[in-house]
Amino acid sequence: MPDITLSQTPAHVRHGSSIGQPLTRRDGVLKVTGGARYAADQHPPGMLYAVLAVSSIARGRVAFLDVAAAKAYPGVVEVITPANRPALAQDPDERSDLFTFRLDLLQSDRVRYANQPIAMVIAETLEAATQGAALLVPRYEIEPAQIGLDATASFVPPAVGPGFPAEVHRGDIEAGLTSASKKIAVSYETPAQYHNPMEPHAIVAVWDGDMLSIDTPSQGLALAQGRLASLFGISPDNIHIRSPFLGGGFGCKGFITGPQVLGAIAARAVGKPVKLVLSREQMFGPVGHRAPTQQTLRLGTNQDGKLIALDHRTKTMSSTFDDFFEPASGISHALYASAAIATSHEAVRNDVGTPMFMRAPGEATGSIALESAIDEMAQACGVDPLAFRLKNYAEVEPISGKPFSSKALRECYRQGAERFGWEGRPLAPRQMRDRDGLLVGWGVGTAVFPALMFAGHAKAVVRRDGSGVMETGAHDMGQGAGTALAQIAADALGLDLDRLEFRSGSSDLPDAGIAGGSSHTATAGMAIHNAGADVIGRLAELATNDHRSPLFGAGNAGVIARGGRLFRRDDESRSESYADILGRAGLAQIEGHGTSAADGVAQSSYAMYAHGAVFAEVRVDPDLGQIRATRVIGAFAAGRIINPRMVRSQLCGGMIWGISFALHEQAMMDPRSGRPMNANLAEYHIPVNADVPSLEAILVEEHDPHVNALGIKGVGEIGITGTAGAVANAVWHATGLRVRHFPITLDRLIGSQTGSG
Repeated sequence: MPDITLSQTPAHVRHGSSIGQPLTRRDGVLKVTGGARYAADQHPPGMLYAVLAVSSIARGRVAFLDVAAAKAYPGVVEVITPANRPALAQDPDERSDLFTFRLDLLQSDRVRYANQPIAMVIAETLEAATQGAALLVPRYEIEPAQIGLDATASFVPPAVGPGFPAEVHRGDIEAGLTSASKKIAVSYETPAQYHNPMEPHAIVAVWDGDMLSIDTPSQGLALAQGRLASLFGISPDNIHIRSPFLGGGFGCKGFITGPQVLGAIAARAVGKPVKLVLSREQMFGPVGHRAPTQQTLRLGTNQDGKLIALDHRTKTMSSTFDDFFEPASGISHALYASAAIATSHEAVRNDVGTPMFMRAPGEATGSIALESAIDEMAQACGVDPLAFRLKNYAEVEPISGKPFSSKALRECYRQGAERFGWEGRPLAPRQMRDRDGLLVGWGVGTAVFPALMFAGHAKAVVRRDGSGVMETGAHDMGQGAGTALAQIAADALGLDLDRLEFRSGSSDLPDAGIAGGSSHTATAGMAIHNAGADVIGRLAELATNDHRSPLFGAGNAGVIARGGRLFRRDDESRSESYADILGRAGLAQIEGHGTSAADGVAQSSYAMYAHGAVFAEVRVDPDLGQIRATRVIGAFAAGRIINPRMVRSQLCGGMIWGISFALHEQAMMDPRSGRPMNANLAEYHIPVNADVPSLEAILVEEHDPHVNALGIKGVGEIGITGTAGAVANAVWHATGLRVRHFPITLDRLIGSQTGSG
């Protein structure tokens, strides 16, 4: 086969390349005009509606349900309870791997957390199903709920996150702290946070014998297909999942959840299509959340202000019936050079739904504590917090000693500080006010997130008319995957974007891997890249072995694919169109296949991360304690940028969530009942436009030759990791008050003046 050069090979944007162009979303017009069809928009003929009845207690059992009253309501077709739920092929409490979580599928009358499904009503209308669920009027045998990080005895979990060790250490922490010239010991608390994408979990399920067709939002089509197949005892090939559009995910749609499976159970039970959509309140329980943490950090420096000890301990929680433990201390493995580093985790069990992966799991919670502690250490040393970070800059991964595959963090600090105007920042707090008398503070935080990549697959086709098709079961939850991946596909096939048909969002397409861990562009993108290389290689073989082609004999010189043509690399005046090559060969089309997988050798040799620096300005009312983030600038280095417009959107979204983490967002649990008290978007506070008046993302150029062939790193989660700490540090700089219980609300800020913050 001749040597092939595709048009995406150069690291920088070149003429005719789609990669690197700030294209608008391909699905943008559909979304703003209402043409995009989400799962709950589907309405097959004869469809019924299912509504869940959920528990109002956190622990106990359901003693009675008035099923007769619900069934008697006009329009109600069926009521499913643990007494009559159809049998499943697999116990929903069975776990086969780290990514299979236990589900509540009406398998018993036990209540394990508030908002757990306890029954399901199926009716001809949504109104009838809703009323039927209300008429069940459950009675409970209530047991005391265990709520809070101090509610039960703690233990060391067997693993944290997706299988990371609970305890890791390098060097002698206690010796380092004993010999330290300066040292601090500080504790921080972060609250539970709940996924609240605009689109709640939903499913429209249709059975035809043992064939199941569903519309449901999914960040992992193949994983969902496999779990449903196990539960229903059918082949994955018998399940077709459509998920072309997601209204946000943040991790909660990475795995199939109990309510989605219950929708499929309902459809099978009644023999008709069924739609089930969670209410906003029902999102607080069965579909995962971010667990609360208590984190204690001990830091010590030598006389030069360099860290010689960093100890990061986390206490977190999981449910009483399943395991997922927030790996918050792990952030301290990656950022700051220290002779000794120790990280550890302990956990308790609560009567809550199982926590799960939520945007930047571990890194988000851990970084706000670490970045606050780094500022407190800088203060103890009398050093500017940015200068302190530069003094303790890690040239290799601190915990392992491995070199970084690339690291442009110094440039992120430089560009971000210059744009923000950091040089004019006074060292002492409470030194700046605006014209209205509000206190002004500036803070900085370092952003980091691992550059991950999973296994993925793609199929490429070039047609005789010179157009192309790229197929992969990719997921677009608003991050712009459908646009960025199409750009990679166009370059992979050497086509202009308007000559490409890009197909994704369906389980009958090649598995593109999960859209999680900021890995999707690298995973699906590399599969697409390789599928394109395969099909172009097949085209080139046809042409270079055909004496009638102007490319005949170009095998040693190689060819370049661009604009729907192949060019001799050593003589670009000699070229041929794809259409001519296929036409002469008598082929209607030619196809190729590509896979992607992380390079094990590179991963074992290098530490792979995206990096960034975030600078925040806040204004605080000195009398009322009201806080507003007035300016946030982040500079990020994340390898090769496929679409700057989409990347800036993701980074800004992450920074907004960082502001939310620092100042707004918390689930408030009633310790008596175990119920979330603010399970709605009126009282579960997240930022609105007025809370984020000025936001800027700077893209710092970075070339990474090791992370993957395209040099892609993820950007979906890194924006949270620096921002939350930067905002918290800015509040301290404005007020001189250090609040260590997040979010920083006015009552905590005012309370901290008397030592209660």
